Amino acid sequence: MKKIILLFSAVLLTVGSQAQIKTPQPSPFQKIEQKVGLTDVTLEYSRPSMKGRTIYGELVPYGAIWRTGANTNTTITFSNDVEIGGKKLAAGSYAIFTKPGASNWEVYFYNDVNNWGAPEKLDNSKIAATVSVKPTPLTKSFETFTMSFDDLTYDAATLGILWDKTYVGVPIKFNTDEAVTSNIKKVMNGPGANEYYAAAMYYFEAGKDINQAKLWMDKAMELTKDPMYYQLRQKSLIYAKSGDKKGAIEAAKESLKLAKEAKNNDYIALNEKSLKEWGAM
Repeated sequence: MKKIILLFSAVLLTVGSQAQIKTPQPSPFQKIEQKVGLTDVTLEYSRPSMKGRTIYGELVPYGAIWRTGANTNTTITFSNDVEIGGKKLAAGSYAIFTKPGASNWEVYFYNDVNNWGAPEKLDNSKIAATVSVKPTPLTKSFETFTMSFDDLTYDAATLGILWDKTYVGVPIKFNTDEAVTSNIKKVMNGPGANEYYAAAMYYFEAGKDINQAKLWMDKAMELTKDPMYYQLRQKSLIYAKSGDKKGAIEAAKESLKLAKEAKNNDYIALNEKSLKEWGAM
């Protein structure tokens, strides 16, 4: 009987040590994904609540660096380059720190996202961008700390910071128009050398219209300032398949010359073999 009681007690202790009580986070995590123009933006932060406390000037002191939320760093990730405060930010992830003030906020985008909370002192070399923003008083009080993407256009968005009766809007500029305009010009001007080359190679390798492949290859080489030996090698094969042996030999000889200059033994051997087959060596 004593052994049974001891065994039962051991089982209870084991179960008790493995059991975990799950409780809600006092500052729950939130993740927001937003598309602005052609850029994917991801915002991750934790949301403390007022709970009867005075926020700015007390819980969040004026003139001190604040983590801008709770728990781990608030972070924002951009899939493309953006511009904040007149400074270009490369695509990537940044921690957001702020220095609240009664009449002005400093907002920092920080390269190091691995801190827990705000560092005692910001490292200037890690500050990717800084922007000064005047806070806007609100008539409605926000009980829970909130961040948002507002005033969305193709080229811009405002990163909103809301808590208590204060709104801080950080303007972010996106390069959507520049990217779209560049793409439009490229398409409207017709295919480039890479597109012609890729189309020619597809037709050649897929056994489609070889004469069309030859036309596209000619266009690709015409638009390429200094064709590489491997491109000229493909040109020679397309010409040979189309029945233009003379053109194939000329392209293979040029490819062989460049391959020798590059000391690429594989392409030297391939060209020499083809030239022999075509009676040029």
